Amino acid sequence: MPESETTATTTYLSCEQAGAHLNLSPRTLEKLRTVGGGPRFRKLGRRVLYKLADLDAWSDARACESTSDPAYTTLHD
Repeated sequence: MPESETTATTTYLSCEQAGAHLNLSPRTLEKLRTVGGGPRFRKLGRRVLYKLADLDAWSDARACESTSDPAYTTLHD
């Protein structure tokens, strides 16, 4: 398989693949798309796709050391 095809298939993930990558259900991602606060996504026709780098950035932005970490309280207020 050419490198460009490999990159295209691994760069963008379906909702199910994104959920598996983040260990979240696809329904949780669907809710986050509706209410906000979830990872960036692309809507291409009827398809919803997530860029792998966006999923990792969203997850990294939620890293905390403890529940007393100011970032934790900001995320959960």
